[in-house]
Amino acid sequence: MNRRFRIIGILLIAAGAATGALAQIGLPQLPPQLPRLPPVTDPLIGSLRTAQSAPLTEARKLRVRELLRTERETVESDPDGQPILRRQVGALSPSPEALDRARAEGFAVLRAESLVGLDLTLVVFEAPEGMSTRRALKRLRELDPDGSYDYNHLYVDAGVQAEPADPAPPPPPSVETKPASFPAARIGLIDSGVDGTHPVLAGTSIVRQDCDEKPIPAPHGTAVASLLIGKADGFRGVMPGATLYAADIFCGHGGGSMSLLAVALDWMAREQVPVVNISLVGAKSILLTGLVRAMTARGHLLVAAVGNDGPTAPPLYPAAYPDVVGVTGVDARHKVLPEACRGEQVDFAAAGAGLEAAAVGGGYGEVRGTSFATPIVAALLAGSLAAPDFANAQRALAALESTAIDLGNNGIDPTYGKGLVGSSLQPGRIASANP
Repeated sequence: MNRRFRIIGILLIAAGAATGALAQIGLPQLPPQLPRLPPVTDPLIGSLRTAQSAPLTEARKLRVRELLRTERETVESDPDGQPILRRQVGALSPSPEALDRARAEGFAVLRAESLVGLDLTLVVFEAPEGMSTRRALKRLRELDPDGSYDYNHLYVDAGVQAEPADPAPPPPPSVETKPASFPAARIGLIDSGVDGTHPVLAGTSIVRQDCDEKPIPAPHGTAVASLLIGKADGFRGVMPGATLYAADIFCGHGGGSMSLLAVALDWMAREQVPVVNISLVGAKSILLTGLVRAMTARGHLLVAAVGNDGPTAPPLYPAAYPDVVGVTGVDARHKVLPEACRGEQVDFAAAGAGLEAAAVGGGYGEVRGTSFATPIVAALLAGSLAAPDFANAQRALAALESTAIDLGNNGIDPTYGKGLVGSSLQPGRIASANP
């Protein structure tokens, strides 16, 4: 367990000192939002009942490709093909001297966020006119070799959803499957927007961090939220009665930026939310590395989907960080989803197919992918953590591991991790399609 919770004290102390120095120089007041991203049409919507594993492994790549095609003026790819915001480079807690050098080179500060809950500062630079994003990152690193600079990456969801079914409520569950209530529990969600008017969410407690203080409901965030805390006749969330802290970093578009993800994590830290569900995947980032370390060092548990790019795909982040709890998905036969990623980043397995979750507008839709296994693990951990605490987080992980059903090879393996958890839970509605 020690591997998953390395406290980088020197990093945090230095970051805090840099944050204080940055505050002294008086950063400019900036608009609250960065340029908007375009909406992306999901190429796999409605295909769940006929899709094979090969198309599903391409889902994220298709989304990224569509994003790059529809908004080429503001979105491009990094050298590894991951989507980034054009001409933008982020920095964690740059020194005043580094800021001065950047400005002298023609860089403008697009956004400056004091991440007080993490003792960090995030600055987003815009490259000078005519300078490519790659050159901008290289130049900022040359100007400040000891600094933390990276692209402003975009992160997308790790699951697919079918067209919403009939919005009529499902039949009531039997007494045996009625879930317990968690009125004092709290859990975080960093995703796209949540439709709080849906019948399974209308009576729940949701604290929001929305875009321009305006809710923008989206299919993925709504589905994950319903699996976490949804409650209605015939619908089972894992933690009905819990308070959900929901941060929308998509703002109605096809990806969530690294800069908005940083703001959301800081909000979770300030609100002392012990467990945060992140059913999103994307690139490894120097910026995200620092944020994850700052969160986990404070005792927060980050639970993330390992992704659906296939068994031979490179690891996806944030799940692939050692400090993050990575979740894979299995079908009704407890077999790993063919499209699920494999590797050391897999910590636990949970149901990721054969479920129906809430859809925007009041209906229900079939969902599949590691995105929808993740809330099961996150909720199980949140049920035993009242507040962020490093030692208690370790104990919660150990307790969950003790309940895991060993699948695949004996012991921990790269397919199922420590094993299947929550096997008696059936959140959402049970879909009629084959898993």
